Amino acid sequence: MKKASCVLRIGVLGCGPIAQCAHLEAVNKASNATLYAICDAAPDLLARMQSIHQPTRVYQDYHEMLSDPQVDAVLIAVDDRYHASLAHSALQAGKHVLIEKPLATTIEECEDVERQVRESGRVFQVGNNRRFHPGWQDAHRFLFKEMGKILSFAAWYHDSVYRYTFQDNLYPEMITSSLAQRPQENWKTIRERYCLLTHGSHLLDTARFFMGEIESIQASHLQFDATHCWAIDTTFASGCHGQLRLLTPAHSDFEEGFRIEGMQGSIEGKALLPWFQRASVECFKQGRYSRLLGENGNTFKRQIESFAATVLHGMPQVGATVEDGTATLRALVAISQSAATNQPVRLSEVHGGVLTVQEGNQSRQITSESGVRGAHLSPIV
Repeated sequence: MKKASCVLRIGVLGCGPIAQCAHLEAVNKASNATLYAICDAAPDLLARMQSIHQPTRVYQDYHEMLSDPQVDAVLIAVDDRYHASLAHSALQAGKHVLIEKPLATTIEECEDVERQVRESGRVFQVGNNRRFHPGWQDAHRFLFKEMGKILSFAAWYHDSVYRYTFQDNLYPEMITSSLAQRPQENWKTIRERYCLLTHGSHLLDTARFFMGEIESIQASHLQFDATHCWAIDTTFASGCHGQLRLLTPAHSDFEEGFRIEGMQGSIEGKALLPWFQRASVECFKQGRYSRLLGENGNTFKRQIESFAATVLHGMPQVGATVEDGTATLRALVAISQSAATNQPVRLSEVHGGVLTVQEGNQSRQITSESGVRGAHLSPIV
């Protein structure tokens, strides 16, 4: 790949699985960015990644990397619970930021990052990479220029029981370290919360990408053994209603998708895991289907190039903004609260983090016993 004359020097924080299978290679492949630095607390992992990806500098200390004036931007690819504090440090250091989704784990953390971004004037992007698939982008164009009034919207995210089989075939061999830094609590053991944050972030960003702001949510949650399913009715600020479904894991293929019906056309999109680098998106109008084929489907690379173009040349930001990141988490919290209370929830009223149904029941019990409205539950009345 021939590099542009002006490139964004990126420092990647974290050399774990998502960095190894997506970000490190994407930065190296991007035409307008370069992998200037990598940083990880585990020295053995850092050394292996240095030998494979050949950055200019390596750091074990994040603040040392931030103090390097040659680092223009940082890509934060670590545990979700570290996101807010690490983004704060990067913005204080004057760096532009691309951060893995979700933006943070509580609404208050997200709002604090929003304030810091406004004060810093830096470019800040949340890593919702589906926005960069050419099929998704063509559907977005068709939606707003050719479809007319929107009648209905549906979207789904089906993780698969075969995900790890697929991933083992698609990923490079994962390199691990016993010295990696991790929070004490293993969130993956609380599957309901973990799946809603990790997979629901994609589903809700797709809904907002096409339909705009969400005003209220009515959700239900079912669990059978290790499978979790959320059925989510949404009311958008436009007045349109939508149905969302999150199923993890599904006894089927992995699939993200959406269907939009309008007065003058319709769109249906389906995508497999992003490492297949291909999606099928068909737009229909006046008796004809159209579908892009052959466009570059490397969404991680396209994400880096778009981020760099915004930083270097002031191009409009295509990726999810810090405000988008906050709005997505707000919707996820609303889903969890609605599932816990069996009531519709307005997004403007929620705060805190994602609840499990059990946590919601405990909160309602405390509220009932104390006679005080629960701190986390804000159903529409």
